[in-house]
Amino acid sequence: MKQSEIVGLYEIYKKCGGKVTTDSRKIRGGEMFFALKGENFDGNEYALKALEAGAAYAVVDKSSAVAARLSADSSADASGMCMKGQGKDSVPEDFKSRLIPVEDTLVALQSLARWHRSMMFVDGKPLTVIALTGTNGKTTTKELVRSVLETKYNVTATEGNLNNSIGVPLTLLSITPETQIAVVEMGASHPGDIKELVSVALPTYGLITNVGKAHLLGFGSFEGVMAAKGELYDYLQRTADKAFVNIDNPYLQKMAEARPDLKTIAYGLNYEGAEVLPSSLEHPYLRIRLAGGRVISTHLVGSYNADNVMTAIAVGHEFGIGEEEAVAAIEHYVPANNRSQMVQAASGMLIVDAYNANPTSMAAALDNLDSVNYPSKAVMLGNMLELGDDSLKEHIAVLEKLSRMKRIDRIVLVGEEFRKALEAFGNVCATVPDASGMAGNDDRTQWFATSDEAASYLKSNPLKDCCILIKGSRGTKMENIIPVL
Repeated sequence: MKQSEIVGLYEIYKKCGGKVTTDSRKIRGGEMFFALKGENFDGNEYALKALEAGAAYAVVDKSSAVAARLSADSSADASGMCMKGQGKDSVPEDFKSRLIPVEDTLVALQSLARWHRSMMFVDGKPLTVIALTGTNGKTTTKELVRSVLETKYNVTATEGNLNNSIGVPLTLLSITPETQIAVVEMGASHPGDIKELVSVALPTYGLITNVGKAHLLGFGSFEGVMAAKGELYDYLQRTADKAFVNIDNPYLQKMAEARPDLKTIAYGLNYEGAEVLPSSLEHPYLRIRLAGGRVISTHLVGSYNADNVMTAIAVGHEFGIGEEEAVAAIEHYVPANNRSQMVQAASGMLIVDAYNANPTSMAAALDNLDSVNYPSKAVMLGNMLELGDDSLKEHIAVLEKLSRMKRIDRIVLVGEEFRKALEAFGNVCATVPDASGMAGNDDRTQWFATSDEAASYLKSNPLKDCCILIKGSRGTKMENIIPVL
């Protein structure tokens, strides 16, 4: 977009009090509505409804039908051929000045967000923006970092998982003059995604939580994942800004060393002489003993969250937050939204990590369950999606891991990918398509097409006094099992 167009949009944005939305159903009054297009929707079709609902302005594509109607009305008015208010396809007169046609509404949203971010200063210096990406732990790390930074600063951070090409601009546009630090989560499923997002957010710090096997359908390989996440390091190296690097992670260390001009802030559990304390029935949550002897008692499940905790401490230290304040903030943080939660239920203790799954996070969750000291254990696992040609291999790897975990009393698997893996692994009797799904050759294992079918079975065949891991990709909706446990 031309700078004059962005400046014009920014004046409208300020007139709307910084209120921006891309969802016409969430109009409350006075917003700037961006009519975005996707594979299965076209926001341009709802632009007039957004204005009717109370939006102050609607930004639409010039190629859209509503923009064509606006143009036709303007031409007719100019020629004197159409009287005001006539024509069933005419745009209502009071809406005409509130429709803003642009070449591409997504580009306009991103350009506006970048401009707003560049206009934000703290004590005469550009606003500090911390960009955060990684295969696993992004949202938990973001929330821990936010919690630590909020002990000293006014922080604006990504809400939920609004971390894509739409969510990042919306996060940036939520920055206010009171914001002192912004923490922006960035997700990626294809090469170039992070490069696009950092060009909008213009971060001054960055961190990668880890790199693992996820979205292989889009990245092509694990090396593709490393290259895509490394786009954050590439940006920071060019701008001479700093990256927080977990030196304990050999892949992150290798990626940083491959960029010799990258300025780094090193940290890590082993690097700093900290250790994870064993879990037990009395201490089921993650505990970490720091080098000086202080013990952090979190509300997080699993040793795999230790890196996330150490990241938050490292970020806090960089911004002048002491160990005591950082530890207190971490200990007060309670996870939500089916991420690393521990829930007491009638069936026993639930480890709910059902927000998403990939081979790396699945292996970490199973290792954690294996380390838990509990008399009886069960797993409820759903498909890992977007793995492309590696899907069968990775699901078989999960079955192989489960076969070595002798202390698991019940295995419930959900989804077509696990069905294929079970058949290939030789662990299924495909001749049992009854209400209980497909039974395994060992009496621990059962498979179901959907989480609802699994829930129905578990309701009739309840578990008792178990520690139960619930995990799967979003598409399998493994949280549907929770109410019957």
